[in-house]
Amino acid sequence: MPEVNAATVTRNRAACAAWQAFAEWLARAAGWASRRAGRGSGLVITGRVLTALAPRSVSRLAAGRRIVLVSGTNGKSTTARLLAAAWAEQGPVTANRDGANLMAGIASTLLQSSHERVVLEVDEVALPAVIELTKPELVVLLNLARDQLDRVGEVSSHVRGWQRVLRRTAVGTLVVNADDPLLVSAVDGAASKVAWVGAGLTWREDARGCRRCGQPITFEDHDWWCDGCGLRRPPVQAVRSGNTLCIDGGPSLGLDLDLPGDWNRANAAIAVVAARALGVDPAIALEHMRQVRDVNGRYAQGSIDGHEVRLLLAKNPASTGSILDLLLETQHPIVFVFNAGAADGRDPSWLWDVPFERLSGRRVVVTGRRAADLSVRLRYALVEHEVADDLPNALRVLGPGLCDVVANYTAFATTKQQLQRTGGGS
Repeated sequence: MPEVNAATVTRNRAACAAWQAFAEWLARAAGWASRRAGRGSGLVITGRVLTALAPRSVSRLAAGRRIVLVSGTNGKSTTARLLAAAWAEQGPVTANRDGANLMAGIASTLLQSSHERVVLEVDEVALPAVIELTKPELVVLLNLARDQLDRVGEVSSHVRGWQRVLRRTAVGTLVVNADDPLLVSAVDGAASKVAWVGAGLTWREDARGCRRCGQPITFEDHDWWCDGCGLRRPPVQAVRSGNTLCIDGGPSLGLDLDLPGDWNRANAAIAVVAARALGVDPAIALEHMRQVRDVNGRYAQGSIDGHEVRLLLAKNPASTGSILDLLLETQHPIVFVFNAGAADGRDPSWLWDVPFERLSGRRVVVTGRRAADLSVRLRYALVEHEVADDLPNALRVLGPGLCDVVANYTAFATTKQQLQRTGGGS
């Protein structure tokens, strides 16, 4: 009887391996067909076919590899890109650089490369399931804020979901932004070592109520605490101050990057601490990060129809508020391209949380499928602007000279393609 059972197990394993191989072949074929048809990179359809035919594929493909996950509402693409660049000091790194951060994109990324080192940016909704399937060595948590509510739900649901998975699943190390009370609540009771980073938090509107007791959170300088239960900012191992980072009381490291914006200094600070946890010297990590000049088209410069543009992504109140800080550093004219497709979230009401009043006096043109929604918001903000039928017309309205094109998800993807056709972007 034992011999029969052993033979049965062997046959079952062989059948599973054969089915997995078939699923992978079919998934690759689907991706190839998608590319041939001109429908994009094929990453998503590859992953969808693979996970539909072999639901445990992500777990199988992650086995025996050093997996790092990066998640948060804003900054995950940039932080993952910076971390991958730093970790490449130790050898080749696989990453989902095109932003395919749901389960299908993650499965496809793991399938298409066999490198031992893997850095994956992960959507906030998908993070719990990806943690359980990949058993990561390191998880990086950046921030939590409102995104597209009709697509991803309320912030509190992410806090609860992350907390549940982190309490029952031990990962090697968590690298967490200590300045976000929502993250501190999500990590409360985690079964893993936590490296706290004082990276800063510009957008605090979603973190003003304690997720533990419901009482107000008080923010003061670089500290915060709950007025009810006593939850407060934990002691940090690393702290960012402007353009410098200090780790464990050591010498200050300059966070001078080729990427613009204070928020990218925060991303870099967290990426440096994560790279250190992976065995990369912080100074060497920063040398590699300084070579990153754009992230999947973000901050790329080039020409569209003969007009010089810089491309920026703004997708929710927090990220758009940060983009406004960047826009105010120059006097470039601005084009907002605003859609409300499925990937953008079909509810544009978050526009009313963005302080567009700061753009008073600037040259602004609005376009996109939901340009009227943004136009109404700008009218109430007393920002003079024009509305154009499409981006080429918007650029013609502005005339020659460099301008900033600020787009949300679907508009960004389309604009990036236009930029790449003329040699800009990545």
